[in-house]
Amino acid sequence: MAKFINEPSHTFNEYLLIPGYSSSECVPANVSLKTPLVKYNKRAGEKPAIEMNIPMISAIMQSVSGDRLAVALATEGGVAFIYGSQTIEDEAAMVRRAKSHKAGFVKSDSNLSPDMTMADVVALKAKTGHNTMAVTDDGTADGKLVGIVTGRDYRVSRMDPATKVAEFMTPLDKLITAPEGTTLKEANDIIWDHKLNSLPIVSADGKLCYFVFRKDYDTHKQNPNELLDASKRYVVGAGINTRDYAERVPALIEAGVDVLCIDSSEGFSEWQKRTIAWIREKYGDTVKVGAGNVVDAAGFRFLAECGADFIKVGIGGGSICITRETKGIGRGQATALIEVCQERDRYYEETGIYIPVGSDGGIVYDHHITLALAMGADFVMLGRYFARFDESPSNKVSIGGTYYKEYWGEGSARARNWQRYDLGGDKKLSFEEGVDSYVPYAGSLKDNVAMTLAKVKSTMCNCGALTIPELQEKAVLTLVSATSIVEGGAHDVIQKDKGSSIK
Repeated sequence: MAKFINEPSHTFNEYLLIPGYSSSECVPANVSLKTPLVKYNKRAGEKPAIEMNIPMISAIMQSVSGDRLAVALATEGGVAFIYGSQTIEDEAAMVRRAKSHKAGFVKSDSNLSPDMTMADVVALKAKTGHNTMAVTDDGTADGKLVGIVTGRDYRVSRMDPATKVAEFMTPLDKLITAPEGTTLKEANDIIWDHKLNSLPIVSADGKLCYFVFRKDYDTHKQNPNELLDASKRYVVGAGINTRDYAERVPALIEAGVDVLCIDSSEGFSEWQKRTIAWIREKYGDTVKVGAGNVVDAAGFRFLAECGADFIKVGIGGGSICITRETKGIGRGQATALIEVCQERDRYYEETGIYIPVGSDGGIVYDHHITLALAMGADFVMLGRYFARFDESPSNKVSIGGTYYKEYWGEGSARARNWQRYDLGGDKKLSFEEGVDSYVPYAGSLKDNVAMTLAKVKSTMCNCGALTIPELQEKAVLTLVSATSIVEGGAHDVIQKDKGSSIK
């Protein structure tokens, strides 16, 4: 006979938090949302190698996580996992672009040679959006610097498009540069002292190494939560699969990726065990890799013993996922998360090692994030949420006068990410486990994340908690009836203007 669990599994919408005592210190400005992304020896007082400033990571999806979203999310303090259902070269290129986007020392990706023309300058600006362009002897990023071109050096309306760059660039002898080895603080001091917008860093033999930009200093001051590595570059994650990891992982590491995650619909498998074992054998603990997804204690324990750095929870709860419909597997997200986090705590008591847990799927409203954290999650992985923003890779379309963003599942015919659903058989997607859809367009990531986290912080204060661990310790959750769920929204009135219920 099969084993039966007669207790129904529950979703986030079936729970509410009961307020606790709030001291005068419990104000949103005092709340810290710092949270570990990878495992560490908590009992020994070790610090996690990667700690996020907000508990949000992006889903490993074509319609969600490109390099532009990776930059935007790291700016706010979270981590994006660039999608792996593309060629190894293309994924590595995305990682490389995100890592170099703001590095303090930025490798130039807008380069000219002296014999190029103003028409080339205009075309390059249209392609990259950059106003500052290096002019090197051979037109490469590491050629010998001979000048720079900025928007102040030319006027499209007054100059012949065939004018050579050499005729209107600012030549090297008119530039202020700094030698290779200059620290970021020294570079910023030079920028401020000389009222520069950019400072080229040049090697002893005259080759361009990097640019340091004034705007990056300003951006940092405006975004105190931005998540940076030891070299002041954005922290970036990437998805891998259980088929081509021996080729994909080295390429992503070479590109500068900070953390990997095995992208799979179901993680309780020998395929994930093999993948993690290969990474540990080749790189030891220096390469951080998360695994999943699982929905029970046994699944967590399996991946923990395989050596996963974090573990994701959730099967079938995503808004575009139809795995439960097509295969009949999964579990209510709240129940799955609670059980896995209880096992995580038991594992910590036994070993002293704390393995962060991420809740993946089932987040419909902002308050579901707070519920997930209270139930034990260290962070949430979001797909639909981020797909709505300007920074996601999908197209914005107008339907009936309203703007939407395209959003499709990795198991859809559009994505055809067969590796995510791989069970060791033929290299194909035999049937769909995701749909192709639209989500209402919501504007910029920055504005929306700020609003969402304001709600999370406010709720935490209602529970008397100023940190995520404190919330998990103090939270009191109650199951609610179907009638109570109806009572929780506006009812028995005629609303003047019923807004969108996207969150």
